[in-house]
Amino acid sequence: MPFEDELGEALRRTGDTFRPSDRPGLVDGGLTRGRRRLARRRAAAVTGSVLALAVVGVGGGYATGSLGSGDGTGSAAAIPSAPAIPSAPATPSGPASVETGSVTKEQMIEIFKGLLPEGTTTREDGTGITDGPEGLHGPSVSLVFDDGRGAAAMGLGVSVVDPAGRSAADSVTCPSQALVQHDGCKEETLPDGSRYLLFQGYEYPDRREDTKLWRATLVTPKGVKVDASEWNAPAEKGAAVSRPAPPLTAAQMKALVTAEAWRTIGARLGEPRKESPEPGQFPGTPVNKVLGSLLPAHLKIVDQQGGPGYGFVVADDGQGASFIQVNAQTGMQDLLKGRFTGDVTTLPDGTKIMVKKENDPDRKGGAGAVGWTVDTLRPDGFRVVMTAFNAPGQGQDASRAEPVLTIEQMKTIVLDGEWYTAAE
Repeated sequence: MPFEDELGEALRRTGDTFRPSDRPGLVDGGLTRGRRRLARRRAAAVTGSVLALAVVGVGGGYATGSLGSGDGTGSAAAIPSAPAIPSAPATPSGPASVETGSVTKEQMIEIFKGLLPEGTTTREDGTGITDGPEGLHGPSVSLVFDDGRGAAAMGLGVSVVDPAGRSAADSVTCPSQALVQHDGCKEETLPDGSRYLLFQGYEYPDRREDTKLWRATLVTPKGVKVDASEWNAPAEKGAAVSRPAPPLTAAQMKALVTAEAWRTIGARLGEPRKESPEPGQFPGTPVNKVLGSLLPAHLKIVDQQGGPGYGFVVADDGQGASFIQVNAQTGMQDLLKGRFTGDVTTLPDGTKIMVKKENDPDRKGGAGAVGWTVDTLRPDGFRVVMTAFNAPGQGQDASRAEPVLTIEQMKTIVLDGEWYTAAE
């Protein structure tokens, strides 16, 4: 069947789920550098933010970009600054009929607008399927939508991803509140095996602006990934809030990304490339597990996340929660030359220990936040660095006067030989 016929049939099936009798209900209801990034990558994959932990820089799996400058107007939505949806290149084994331009910008805009409730659109923009050095890139659409309650930026993209890979898992895994504060996040497995996530948070997790970001992500068993985002402002950044919440409800966002038309388009991108190594093949114990086993017994762990190389726990002694993060890294002797200065002790075996006490340790502005860091470097280049906060998460206000651990307790923990099992 020609693509145009496939797409037309998908649109007809999709249209059946948006009958006029459904409209009132719809309107009324109106997240790279190594495995140490596991928890942070999940947060970045959901929010599109860049998070920094310890001295490690982290890039997100979902990047936001500038809204298109198109000046088209329509009867369903409008575009401010559209998110740049990452796409996975097709493999040579993909369908021979797939080619650049087989899905156009105009088609993406038309389909997207047809799935929105009643309203007006402006600044419509997007991309069709395009070719790059490594293969095909998935299409996207962005616009500004106004249902009469305020203009809102919206965007959606279609790509392919290894459904069994880490990138897929990260994109449909809720971030911890300790890393990214949000109002709600829900993970769901649909009857057909697709994994779905709805994230309701903020463009800036530190809340320096009140712009809300709601994001719905779908990954199908065949690896088609559909990402949709909406804001309560006419642009994702730099625009005044125009409404209390983004326009589409949770039910509408789910209906949007699960529309059959996107799967039809995703099929034109070919088979996704397999990620290697597969999940579960990474050696080492998750850092949060080691950290939890070494904490004093009276502490209650209320949240945790991590993998080999990086992890965190949120511990509470009954007097307030404390965020504690650890990096465990090998081969660091050359990378850390000149870093160990100030309050540094050298043990008889040559291990260096550096201690720091800082206000606002993560530079995220939590009121009254302090952090204590114990950084160690062994002669063989093995490094363990721990930071404990007097707050329950990054960028959050202090929940207690000091971190839950003393400096001496932190030294004992980071010098434990068990960390070798969790190194990256």
